[in-house]
Amino acid sequence: MDYTRSPPRTPRGGGGGEGGGGGEEEVGIEYGKCVELPEDVMASILKRVGAIDILANVERVCKTWRNICKEPSMWRSIDMRDLSDIWDMDYDIVKICRRAVDRSSGALLHISIEYFGTDDLLLYIADRSTLLKSLRLVFCQNISDEGLIAAAAKMPSLEELDLSYCSFSKAALEKIGHCCPLLRSFKLNTTGYRYPCIERDEEAIAVAESMPGLRHLQMFGNKLTNQGLQAILDACPSLESLDLRRCFNVILEGKMERRCSEHIKDLRRPFDPTDDYPFDSRDPNSFWSDEEDYPYRFSDIDFMSDDDNYYEFSDGSNFTEVYDIEDGWLF
Repeated sequence: MDYTRSPPRTPRGGGGGEGGGGGEEEVGIEYGKCVELPEDVMASILKRVGAIDILANVERVCKTWRNICKEPSMWRSIDMRDLSDIWDMDYDIVKICRRAVDRSSGALLHISIEYFGTDDLLLYIADRSTLLKSLRLVFCQNISDEGLIAAAAKMPSLEELDLSYCSFSKAALEKIGHCCPLLRSFKLNTTGYRYPCIERDEEAIAVAESMPGLRHLQMFGNKLTNQGLQAILDACPSLESLDLRRCFNVILEGKMERRCSEHIKDLRRPFDPTDDYPFDSRDPNSFWSDEEDYPYRFSDIDFMSDDDNYYEFSDGSNFTEVYDIEDGWLF
């Protein structure tokens, strides 16, 4: 929708006769009704447009809309996600984001950024948003550990944090937890793949050691093991929802399965469906369908050998010890 155009005029005579005049008249009337709406109603409508369209187009339509768009209450939530054509935009997206933050006049509560986040921009937000409760940084590879730590120190009111598809160290995650004691929701999602089999509990340990008040945790595709999961469960007694989809190193069985099932109200297991996941959940390194995948709990090392006729397993046994022609796989 092009908001920069002048409002259409009603044809002379006010008629709605043939030849298309009626359509123009209807648009003109709708525009007039829109401008005459109470400001609080108009503000509620404009909030749904988005920061980029508001600053680049909407506020130029008329003085009434411009005044509404300048109100700090319009900028308590800034959503700058799903910018699929970010690299082809005619706008300076960072400059627009800063203008949106300035418009909030310190009242910003929620902000979401995808792809274009940097250390400078994050610090700019932190310096002007001490009341910030929700921060979402997704695919922001240009934000460093140092930048994140410096910003976290200025966000004591933060309750929700999403650092999906970013790269931060264990030390940075721990610092965030210590700087943001009110943190209740944390997302640390990444691309989940089975092979090569890599086990890494550093991020899970960081969560356990610094975020004891968590109620919601999503670690889609993480490389944590049962040891890391155990640490989280021990340290976060208030945890209500836990998303472990595509965390293929986690084996939910026995005591671990019972503990998760009994204490976590909303539990998403490693092999649960990913239909509602907002990003591409496919394994980029997968060359097999689900039916052709390696047997359960086998690592890629178990299927590597210089001799095509001999398979050596990670426990030192050979093929015949774990497979029986009549009984199948022996686990």
